[in-house]
Amino acid sequence: MTLPVYLVDDDDAVRRALSLLLSTVGIKVTGFSDPQAFLAQVSRLDPGCLVLDIRMPAISGLKLQERLTEHGIDWPTIVISGHGDIEACRRAFRNGAIDFLSKPVDEQDLIDAIHKGHELLERTMRAHAEKAETLALLAALTQRESEVLDRIAAGFTTRQIAEGLGLSPRTVESHRAAIGAKLGSTSQAEMTRIWLDGTKTP
Repeated sequence: MTLPVYLVDDDDAVRRALSLLLSTVGIKVTGFSDPQAFLAQVSRLDPGCLVLDIRMPAISGLKLQERLTEHGIDWPTIVISGHGDIEACRRAFRNGAIDFLSKPVDEQDLIDAIHKGHELLERTMRAHAEKAETLALLAALTQRESEVLDRIAAGFTTRQIAEGLGLSPRTVESHRAAIGAKLGSTSQAEMTRIWLDGTKTP
């Protein structure tokens, strides 16, 4: 899968030069002349790697980073600047940047940073897809089955589950079989893993 790159820089010459450079190594680039233009379209864009200039009118690259984080957009971000300083670098990394490059940008450094960003994004997207699949499996359980699974994951025996829920052991075993069929495994360890995956943040 070829993931896109979004370049936000108010310098037309820089956007053209970097877009041309990246296109020569097969990286698809969409340029934006200011953060407002990017923010107006971000909800319709596919996930990608961001390359942001740190100093732009109205909204800086650092402020754009913060706004994206507030909206739950955690795409890998590379910050570039011709006026970088230590504090700006610290803020960029605190906001989740994966690299901070000074202008004129070294071509190989930029390409390497984008490849790193795409690898991170692919891992994140896989984790979200796996999380969604797990949640869909768990959502297929009835309320009683979910209660039984909670106790299976806590290490309770069939008898303990039956006593705790006011059920017969036979009924608990029936629920357990139904849970196994829906989750695709009758193994307690695998049921517990799926339950844990459904309750943790990717």
